[in-house]
Amino acid sequence: MVSFDLILVFIVITFILISLYNDLLGASFTFLIAIIVLGVFGILTPHEIISGFANEQVAVVIMLLLLGDIIRKTEVIENLFDRLFRKAKNYKGFLSRMTLIVAGFSAFLNNTPLVAIMMPYVNSWCKRNNISPSKFLIPLSYAAILGGQVTLIGTSTNLIVNGMVAEQTIAPEISSLQMFDFVWVGVPMVIIGYLYLLFFSDKILPSRAPIYEKYTGSSRQYIIEARVRNNSDLMGKTIQESGLKDLRGLYLIEMVRDSFRVSPVANDLIIEKNDVLLFAGETDDIAELIGSNSGLVLPQVGMMSKMKRTEVVEIIVSQNSSIINKTVREINFRGKYDAAVIAVHRNGETIEGKIDHIELKAGDVLLLFAGEDFNSRTSDSRDFYFMTRVRHYTKLEWWKIATLFGGTLLAILLSALHVTSLFMALIILLLVAMSMKITTPKELPHSIDYNLALIIVMSLALGTAMIKSGAAVLIADFLINIFMPMGKVGLLFGIYFITTILAAYITNKAAVGIIFPIALTIGHNLELNPLPFVLTVAYAAAANFMTPIGYQTNLMVYGPGSYSFKDFFRIGFPITIIYMIVTVAILSLVYF
Repeated sequence: MVSFDLILVFIVITFILISLYNDLLGASFTFLIAIIVLGVFGILTPHEIISGFANEQVAVVIMLLLLGDIIRKTEVIENLFDRLFRKAKNYKGFLSRMTLIVAGFSAFLNNTPLVAIMMPYVNSWCKRNNISPSKFLIPLSYAAILGGQVTLIGTSTNLIVNGMVAEQTIAPEISSLQMFDFVWVGVPMVIIGYLYLLFFSDKILPSRAPIYEKYTGSSRQYIIEARVRNNSDLMGKTIQESGLKDLRGLYLIEMVRDSFRVSPVANDLIIEKNDVLLFAGETDDIAELIGSNSGLVLPQVGMMSKMKRTEVVEIIVSQNSSIINKTVREINFRGKYDAAVIAVHRNGETIEGKIDHIELKAGDVLLLFAGEDFNSRTSDSRDFYFMTRVRHYTKLEWWKIATLFGGTLLAILLSALHVTSLFMALIILLLVAMSMKITTPKELPHSIDYNLALIIVMSLALGTAMIKSGAAVLIADFLINIFMPMGKVGLLFGIYFITTILAAYITNKAAVGIIFPIALTIGHNLELNPLPFVLTVAYAAAANFMTPIGYQTNLMVYGPGSYSFKDFFRIGFPITIIYMIVTVAILSLVYF
């Protein structure tokens, strides 16, 4: 019999699909409205709505994101990638390294920060080798997705599914997923996906101008001085060999050697010790140069680069400032404010010459390399106004870095061996990180993705509503009638197909929330092992290649690669079909 609860649940699901597909209200607000409606009409109790906040897997997702953000801020991953990719000289060489390395890291670290870290390297390498970044950015996203499906913690989608497994009461024989339940399909698909990208991506993907070449209208450009380090690998190389003319967003305009100025700088000019190079560039590109292993150092920064916590900021000199008509040297920025002036921008013109000798005017924009005490020393200052924080740097002692990485690996290992829960291991690791001052309690809340947490909790509540109202059973019976003639394998194909379509055009979180209770009910009603049905939902939701909106890393590369929906479908549809066939084949062999 069709009940009011059943009708309302289907109306709510329809609302969720329409809102997410048309991006009417945003994912988190859409789920929140839907669950509130179900609560108002009594389909969900207040306890059932908020019970997800006490779900262990939701906390694990948040803690893994926190650790990923802490690791990203240490710049260890960036420095490691710089060493690994430095020797890649051709298309296939770089693509091969990128795919395997990113997939390997994604199995144990959140893939979103990994893609964010890799994108500047891809753009920089492409610019040096005159190849369009559009040949690499989709493969970068796909590599992160493929690697994330190897372990339970590789992607938040797997953890969401695990949270739903822990909450469900239909199949008590499975109370949780294990760390390496995903390797049966995950590892073969990393290999297959790697070969697919290596041999077909160049033929399928377009070659388009990067977005930063189309839109170059940044409001502030500076000229900076950079000196060749004493032990730099650049010494003895020509300008052409060094790649200094190909630094992303920076233009080499002049070289100063022994008081002689060389401009333009010839490609065959050999770099010597203490050469000073003048670059024109914008704020983000200058900040990237400061944090890189380019073999250059900014003379103004000096020993400040050794500080544990530094940042690049922009300030503007106020109209009644006491530093007007004074030179940078007279002001003594470093001693007074714990900051070094890197460059000066004035009324749309770039200011060059020795920084120490520049006389400041009202309205000048200063690019600063600031130390730990900058904020406290300038909190009451009226000499200038804070404009933007361009980039933050954190340097840690080697033993703290070893503790952070070793602790993360140990937490994963202990969880896999059932010595302790991943939840407790991660809590202890975060407490250790705070006690060692790797991070602080004030910094942690800024790294939490509150929208993601809300979507996960509301998805858990939606699954509960579908089971309580009978919607899951009704849809499950409908799918059984359609796909049962093809047997158990046909059912897995049906679940995979529906989940991947929803994930591709809505969101993978919504796909999991809707399809998980249906898949679980199908397995239970047919008295089959429910685990392959659960894993099918996880694979289909996270292994999302066909659209830019289906997975967060796809969306990250969508704009910078100047892609269209068609580009994602052309390269993503074949690998989606391959992933579906491999998933169903392997799960059928292992579990049926």
